[in-house]
Amino acid sequence: MLIDRFGRKITNLRIAITNRCNLRCIYCHHEGEVNFTEKEMEVEEIRRIAKAFYDLGIKKLKITGGEPLLRKDVVDIVNSMPKFKEISITTNGIFLAKLADELRDAGLNRVNVSLDTLDGEKYKWITKNGDIKKVIDGIEAAYNANLTPTKINVVVLKGVNSNEIDDMLKFVSKYNKDGVKVILQVIELLKLPGLENYYFDISEIERKYAAKAKKMFVRVMHKRKQYLVDEGIVEFVKPLDNTEFCANCNRIRVTSDGKIKPCLLRNDNLIDVKKLEGGELFNAIKKAVLLREPYFKG
Repeated sequence: MLIDRFGRKITNLRIAITNRCNLRCIYCHHEGEVNFTEKEMEVEEIRRIAKAFYDLGIKKLKITGGEPLLRKDVVDIVNSMPKFKEISITTNGIFLAKLADELRDAGLNRVNVSLDTLDGEKYKWITKNGDIKKVIDGIEAAYNANLTPTKINVVVLKGVNSNEIDDMLKFVSKYNKDGVKVILQVIELLKLPGLENYYFDISEIERKYAAKAKKMFVRVMHKRKQYLVDEGIVEFVKPLDNTEFCANCNRIRVTSDGKIKPCLLRNDNLIDVKKLEGGELFNAIKKAVLLREPYFKG
């Protein structure tokens, strides 16, 4: 098992397989990537890196982007992965309806889909011209393919969708008649420059659902709270800029050009492993783990 100098067990790996995206969401942090010119990894390079992390005890794999479904070989990538306890993808859902069954057959377990509103015009504004119908069709396809629990990621924007959480929860409830198959994940906006006017403290929303919850769960990852309500489960995600996020971080990332990223918020300690194999790769991973330290310290 991989454990950093601060006693944090690393159980989750996030691999970005592209930094390309077909949408331009106003709040996107691009998984912390800043270099958009490097060549993406080949399938074999992704497989080799993922296998090394798997052999070192990583339990869960999240495939991210950019938009990972833009890669024409995304099914091959999933199919090449070792037998992680869970393999999931975070996607905007635009291409999911076409690929859900193939991805499931390749070994994908579940998906996270970004959907910040049920209003088509608002969706176009947030994403810079995305088609909301394709996303909803993608969620339906994921549900039918049993890529569950599907998580719907909602970034709350003041004055845009901050009054839509009830409607979003009603939307997911139709998939939860026979157990929780779709979870609503309410995400507080990271205060990036230019977005300050859209910041909304989700604590107000969380208190509302905490009061009506039948049960409350605390996830290991970042100590996130989930509330079981009549419509299903709603989970609350605070921004990255807090000590709780860092103290309970169990993730490590690999960028789309093959660099291990020990911390989402730093780009000064990346380790290039794209061409490494065997012992060199294992040693590089262990070195990256030793470079991890909480960005925000309590």
